[in-house]
Amino acid sequence: MTETRTNIHIPNPAAPTPLEAARLTGGARPEDIESLRLQAAVYVYEVPVRLWHWVNAAAITVLIVTGYLIASPPPTMEIAEATDQFVFGYVRFAHFAAGMVLTVAFFGRIYWAFVGNRHARQLFYVPFWRARWWKELIFEARWYAFLEREPKKYIGHNPLAHLAMFTFITLGMTFMIVTGFALYAEGAGQGSVYDRAFGWVLGLAGNSQRLHTLHHLGMWAITIFAIVHIYAAIREDIMSRQSMITTIISGWRTFKDDRVE
Repeated sequence: MTETRTNIHIPNPAAPTPLEAARLTGGARPEDIESLRLQAAVYVYEVPVRLWHWVNAAAITVLIVTGYLIASPPPTMEIAEATDQFVFGYVRFAHFAAGMVLTVAFFGRIYWAFVGNRHARQLFYVPFWRARWWKELIFEARWYAFLEREPKKYIGHNPLAHLAMFTFITLGMTFMIVTGFALYAEGAGQGSVYDRAFGWVLGLAGNSQRLHTLHHLGMWAITIFAIVHIYAAIREDIMSRQSMITTIISGWRTFKDDRVE
């Protein structure tokens, strides 16, 4: 009869963890996996990171819905004089307000990348200079394509998720903020603070219609990313036997490897 070990060690959040080197290179080494037998939980996401994630998710949801309505307004309205309604005005207000919230939260997230733990910085860089990172990126692509039978364990984002987050959140959100404020500058008028800060973007795009199109395409890119992101989180929570959804709620990543005794 095999004796089951019940005293799972919970590490100090501020202390280095056995899998820390694995996070830095993108995946777990055999000796790191062996260390996992004695450590079934690692503190990954601090409170500001988790708060930003949910505020960001809410803001993006409002922006996507209102952005779609701004680009494709409803063809009919209730029978009433246009001057007695302010529906589209509310839609635009919600869009602008959510954009402001998203921008402030994004700057707060950048700040926390400097003062938070190592995992807080992962969103803002891609270790493309590491050959091992590329190797594990290919492995993860094969894993998501159901071409690999056994998953690898990671503390932070796996290499494929890492690349996706950097591309669609760090770069994509920067693009949407800049183009969004450039469009807002049109309504604010020439000489306004927004025009002085972002008016150059309109000149770079060539004209207002092209800038609107680019901003709208960016919305669809982030929409597709959000759908894939939710699917991948649920899939990994089930198939890789390591927590994903609960991690962004509690901050702790738990490993449900069958070999943990």
